[in-house]
Amino acid sequence: MTARGAAGRCPPTTWLGPLLLLLACLLVSSVATKEVSENCSHMIGNGHLLFLQQLIDSQMETSCQISFEFVDQEQLDDPVCYLKKAFLLVQDIMEDTMRFKDNTPNAKVIVQLQELSLRLKSCFTMDYEEQDKACVRTFHETPLQLLEKIKNVFNETKNLLKKDWNVFSKNCNNSFAKCSSHGHERQHKEASDPQLPGFVFRLLVPSIILVLLAVGGLLFYRRRRRSHREPQMVDSPMEQPEGSLLTQEEDRQEELPV
Repeated sequence: MTARGAAGRCPPTTWLGPLLLLLACLLVSSVATKEVSENCSHMIGNGHLLFLQQLIDSQMETSCQISFEFVDQEQLDDPVCYLKKAFLLVQDIMEDTMRFKDNTPNAKVIVQLQELSLRLKSCFTMDYEEQDKACVRTFHETPLQLLEKIKNVFNETKNLLKKDWNVFSKNCNNSFAKCSSHGHERQHKEASDPQLPGFVFRLLVPSIILVLLAVGGLLFYRRRRRSHREPQMVDSPMEQPEGSLLTQEEDRQEELPV
């Protein structure tokens, strides 16, 4: 056999090695995918929802409100995209807004929910960061209402993941872009007609006050005028005034001799 012929043949190990490596990678990938699917489907348990309900029940009923950013469901009606956006916002809220005294039961619940959120990240695909504020607005609600929103997010996420562990791999950029366009239209409309309700209110209130003052002044004037006229009518009875023509005629008759 010539050297050229020897060089033209490849030993079996040269192509068998990469093939085995590829098969091993596919096997590991399938196992990892199966583990991720099982984890995502059962990652949120009923115990987490029970912790959230206990957190809600332990809150004091108050009319005081707090400000926080959350998804505007009127702009984003797609349930999957709504939860993808809400999931990220819930993480920020638990980090910045929902703060309790250290080592208290409520503080421990928040820590557990934060750890759960970190594990859930593997079940969500990230969309463009340019639209991180799309479909978001500022809410002014009580702490109780905020906790109800968070519980609803975890509950709905749990239900969708049970049906399809890969549901949150959906690309929501188009839905977020629609929210951005609606937001620009709303800002333009507000800029063209700035604070119309407040302007009407500031104009209407002084007008009402002036009308009430005018009516009150008129009623006071009429009452005062009537009170002045009544004593005059009482003090001037129907008597003939002194020096009238009738009295003068009687005086003349008395002066005439009989």
